[in-house]
Amino acid sequence: MTGFVDEAQLNVRGGDGGAGAVAFRREAHVPQGGPDGGDGGKGGDIWLTADRNVASLLAFRDHPHRKGESGTHGSGNKRHGHRGKDLVVAVPEGTTVRDHATGEVIADLVQHGDTWLAAHGGRGGRGNARFLSNARRAPSFAEQGEYGEERWLDLELRLMADAALVGFPNAGKSTLIAAVSAAKPKIADYPFTTLEPNLGVVRFQDHEFVLADIPGLIEGAAEGRGLGHRFLRHIERARVLVVLLDLAPVDGRDPAEQEAILLDELERYRPELLDRPRVVVGTKSDVATSHLEGDDVLEISAVTRRGLERLLGRVGELIDEARDAEVEREAFVVHRPAEEGFRIEREDDGGFRVHGRNAERVVAMADLTNVEALEYVHDRFRRMGVERALARAGAQEGDLVRIGTVELEYVEGL
Repeated sequence: MTGFVDEAQLNVRGGDGGAGAVAFRREAHVPQGGPDGGDGGKGGDIWLTADRNVASLLAFRDHPHRKGESGTHGSGNKRHGHRGKDLVVAVPEGTTVRDHATGEVIADLVQHGDTWLAAHGGRGGRGNARFLSNARRAPSFAEQGEYGEERWLDLELRLMADAALVGFPNAGKSTLIAAVSAAKPKIADYPFTTLEPNLGVVRFQDHEFVLADIPGLIEGAAEGRGLGHRFLRHIERARVLVVLLDLAPVDGRDPAEQEAILLDELERYRPELLDRPRVVVGTKSDVATSHLEGDDVLEISAVTRRGLERLLGRVGELIDEARDAEVEREAFVVHRPAEEGFRIEREDDGGFRVHGRNAERVVAMADLTNVEALEYVHDRFRRMGVERALARAGAQEGDLVRIGTVELEYVEGL
């Protein structure tokens, strides 16, 4: 799995909405045609979807930006702009999404096809035909397109494997997965040969399952020592844990001590991991200097293939039992209702800031260089209660009022 990446940042921005058009009906024998400017098209949304054909987050490491297609502008004769195409971004199964600013988990895409809306496209601006009223017979303004939503996300991959190999460095994990699957991990006679997870598909008798070779753990891994957190998180979704104990350890640790340390690290990282079905296996039985204690012990040699059939049969049975018992896992997605209303905040320089999506949208989509559009904005704020709230908050003639990225001057009585 050369180039495996299990952490990445992603910047998503929905497409911008198209601008509404200012146009008037021009036909023979219709000397004073009314407004007929069409609306702009909505910007495309950004969706994340879990895809079993994507193995890692490598695609985002050097190219972290994704943007939806913008909507096209409206035009005369009430012709509306085209909606921008949505952009679907494929991520591996098992991807957890966090808000970069808060660290909050906002989506967990577990299975193939799980989908989450990452960024909304901007709303298309309304053409001047929309502003026709008894008071405005020939509106000379239209709305600008709204900018698409933009945010930074932290992506974290937890491998979706049926069974995970857990052991100290150089315990024979990579040799084992190479012996029972088509995986080709790097194998060498020194610790930490494996620095990234490897997946292999095992087919044995009536069993078929995905086996994960996790880089070796060391004492203190639960506290992050030796990149422990990065390695341990790939164990979290495994149905079965296969604990490998080195029967020919170079550091002299006997199998019982190895098992005690490994289980302690798992418990300190996630106590519930000890409730998972697990198989304890002694490795390198062909050169063993010690043995497991007990009546029904399992010792193997990936080199001579001794004990492999028994191991695969036992692991396959446990996986089948776990699959039958578990409830189907679904995507976890946080849905937040759109913010309603607004609030007024007094700022340090004496100005005021209006918070609220609707109020910010009115200003962002208005053409403030047009006098008639500016009057429309004031009228909207009066009906929303913004001007009344500013007066109650102590706003005086000439005070600065900030709404989104725009600064306006407060005028009493408008």
